[in-house]
Amino acid sequence: MGPFSNLFANILKKDKKPLKPLPIESVFKLPSSIPNFPPGDGFATGTIDLGGLEVCQVSSFTKIWATLEGGPDNHGATFYEPSSIPEGFFMLGCYSQTNNKPLFGWILAGKSVANETSPSALAMPTDYSLIWSSESHKLKQDSGNGYIWLPTPPEGYKAVGYVVTNSPEKPSVHKIRCVRSDFTDAVEVDKWLWGLDKKMNTNNLNLFKSRPKDRGINAVSMPTGSFVVQNGGAPNDVSLVYCLRNTKNNLLAMPNLSQVKALIQTYSPKVYFHPNEEYFPSSVSWFFQNGALLYEKGKETTPSLIEPNGSNLPQGGSNDDSYWLDLPIDNPAKERVKKGDLEEARAYFHIKPMFGATFTDIALWVFYPFNGPARAKVEIINVSLGKIGEHVGDWEHLTLRVSNYNGELKKVYFSEHSGGQWINASEIEFENGNKPVAYASLHGHAFYSKPGLVLQGSGGIGIRNDTAKGNEVMDTGVRPVVVAAEYLGSLVAEPPWLNYSRKWGPKISYDINKEIKKVRSVLPRVIRRAFDKFVSGLPNEVLGEEGPTGPKMKNNWSGDEKY
Repeated sequence: MGPFSNLFANILKKDKKPLKPLPIESVFKLPSSIPNFPPGDGFATGTIDLGGLEVCQVSSFTKIWATLEGGPDNHGATFYEPSSIPEGFFMLGCYSQTNNKPLFGWILAGKSVANETSPSALAMPTDYSLIWSSESHKLKQDSGNGYIWLPTPPEGYKAVGYVVTNSPEKPSVHKIRCVRSDFTDAVEVDKWLWGLDKKMNTNNLNLFKSRPKDRGINAVSMPTGSFVVQNGGAPNDVSLVYCLRNTKNNLLAMPNLSQVKALIQTYSPKVYFHPNEEYFPSSVSWFFQNGALLYEKGKETTPSLIEPNGSNLPQGGSNDDSYWLDLPIDNPAKERVKKGDLEEARAYFHIKPMFGATFTDIALWVFYPFNGPARAKVEIINVSLGKIGEHVGDWEHLTLRVSNYNGELKKVYFSEHSGGQWINASEIEFENGNKPVAYASLHGHAFYSKPGLVLQGSGGIGIRNDTAKGNEVMDTGVRPVVVAAEYLGSLVAEPPWLNYSRKWGPKISYDINKEIKKVRSVLPRVIRRAFDKFVSGLPNEVLGEEGPTGPKMKNNWSGDEKY
């Protein structure tokens, strides 16, 4: 090689930028340490007894294999097996995560609790089936080829996880344990984890996070932290593993009231409002004490004032339009109440068991006296929708999902418009230690994890959900009110207003078609057809046809969040 060739090679070497580390190469930890909780029974003790099977969460891993392409953002995924498993516990499966996020996960390990009358809760597999290998695929990969094995359980047992190796040799049967069938339950696919393509292709291999099919405060099924494999055209259940179930079905791992209060102080979110927000939250009692009225069907001319705790509201029943609430009749009072009172606002907390009481969901509800008018984006034009979107009484919520194994915050649910989403703690913003940050959308008040614009629609046309960090902020841990924790019995008294099952606002009092025509008339003719199509798809929640029901009437009160 001549001098010019050497010079050119050196220039190329200098210009070659080092590869940027993948997000998964960093391990996420909460900004502050998990506090020492007040004493209790089984909360945050490290292990949970499922009735003969003791389980623990393991969050330390040994990397086995990685692919550097395919899946979300085309960043690939990495596969791990748990390390530092406590003595006496066994691996139940391997863990996998997309490479486009910091490493933050867990997998369960199990230990059989001696019982003379029942067979062991755990058993070694008798063999393995090779579900998939990367040998025949031209993938960018790390640590050689990857192999995914499904354990073959002995009779009376089921596999709850896979073994991943970087060798074509079958793993040892001592590597993993299968679980007695009565400790298992059905799973379903959750979020897409990885596949051979940049976008999910049902004709190819796909890996998903798994979740129990049966979820809610009374469900006993629980996730293992593992994944499920669906391999192209093969039947969906060929390689489907199972989740666990809490056969003991007790609540010993749930936090007591003192521990609940500590969790609220540790993880209570801070809510930022848009700089242009006009309609703020208030406490329910402030709304009642400032002139809110109870109407009864057939007696519309004689509405009643409401007691501060709602004790004169009708209790129970169904949302049958027999009663509804409304703003004060006096116009100045009405306009004042619409704006709420942030200084008087409270967050109302519902504490509930989830996944067989191995997690605690802390749902916090915020009440707004009034939901402001909606705004739309129609291609390059932003338009106010007049009165469309306005309604009296607006309930919004966030949910914190906390591990009962160690008291760590794992996820936060943001109730975005048209369906919310769970976001891992590793992907959200924190302030003042471990307090998540949420952003309330302008006028609509839905919660989002990041500031900016989220368009509720498609093709550049939709309802604007604008969020930004204004000067007004609500610390939900200031003056918190625990309104319900059914598992604690009489220790938490539910306020009467919580059991009011009718609407918190009246039916619509303006002509929707008239409002739409007003907006349409100011739009350029070239985009009116697109606007008409957009309007025809607006849901009732945006059209504001009637006020909402209260928190206890929502499906997620006793079930899992919608996502």
